[in-house]
Amino acid sequence: MSKVCTITGKRPTAGNNVSHSMRHTKRRFLPNLLKKRIWNPAKKRFERVLVSTQGLRQLSKQAR
Repeated sequence: MSKVCTITGKRPTAGNNVSHSMRHTKRRFLPNLLKKRIWNPAKKRFERVLVSTQGLRQLSKQAR
C-alpha cells in the first residue's frame, strides 16, 4: 500500500538523520496517515480511505 493521502496528496519526503558527530544518513519522513470510513454522499455509502490528519481537518471544515 502506498503512503499517500487521498485528500491532500501528501507523500513521504526524504531527508537526513544527523548524528551527534554530524554524520548524515538518508531517512524518510512519512505522513501521519489513518484508515478512516468517510461517508460519500454521491454514492450514498461509506468508503475506506487512507487520509492524513491534515486531510481530516480539511474534511471537517468543509462539513461545517
